[in-house]
Amino acid sequence: MTSTDDLAANLSAAEALVAEAAHAGAAWVALPENFAYLRREGTVFPCAQGLDGEIVAAVCAWARHHGIWILGGSFPEAVADEPRVYNTSVLVSPEGEVVATYRKIHLFDVDLSAQGRSAYQESASIAAGHEVVAAKTPFGGVGLSICYDLRFPELYRALAAQDVRFLTVPSAFAPQTGRDHWEVLLRARAVENQCFVLAPAQFGQHSPTRTSYGRALVVDPWGIVLGVAPDHPCAFVVDCDLAAQDRMRASLPALRHRRL
Repeated sequence: MTSTDDLAANLSAAEALVAEAAHAGAAWVALPENFAYLRREGTVFPCAQGLDGEIVAAVCAWARHHGIWILGGSFPEAVADEPRVYNTSVLVSPEGEVVATYRKIHLFDVDLSAQGRSAYQESASIAAGHEVVAAKTPFGGVGLSICYDLRFPELYRALAAQDVRFLTVPSAFAPQTGRDHWEVLLRARAVENQCFVLAPAQFGQHSPTRTSYGRALVVDPWGIVLGVAPDHPCAFVVDCDLAAQDRMRASLPALRHRRL
């Protein structure tokens, strides 16, 4: 997606992409970070809301309508007695129920001036989460994360210890880091944890001061890229072979060989 600070337009675009993917046979659709609202840098979140707000309600309605699982990439969740918000991802069942809620742990406080970009201080407006979150589904465990979390392998190792098959990384990666690190890190997380990695991503120019790298990916447990988005908003569908994952884990039982 190329989300902006227009909530209604973003929800309409997401709804259309979810429908496109569902009609193409997807049983599980994953949306990117900030899919419903991507603010201009330095501005507030006028649409900050709870899990009972418009954004999560829309995702739940789409899931029920199409009878599919949906990862609501992330949205600004209001925090009681706190001016900042959580950057929150939800996993929704085909019945339209929220089965897992993850609040982004690692915040993007960096200075990219050497790469031709200004500094980011996500912690100024985002409150950090503290809980590692994995969900059980009929197709296996799902470990949740968001964007900058990708750089912290210990989070994914903690998720792997909960016997997950899938890792989700909805993102809005900066172009400067994305071109060199995005695919490398996603493939590494897949290989070292023998998991499928689903990384829906923002792409393109969101505002005069904000762009995202794009190239949404799905990676298999061997590190092979099963699908990659072109450089425009779209839906794409891949098949994840769970039997092949089982065979690979049995023949190369690295997760059982850990000694630390």
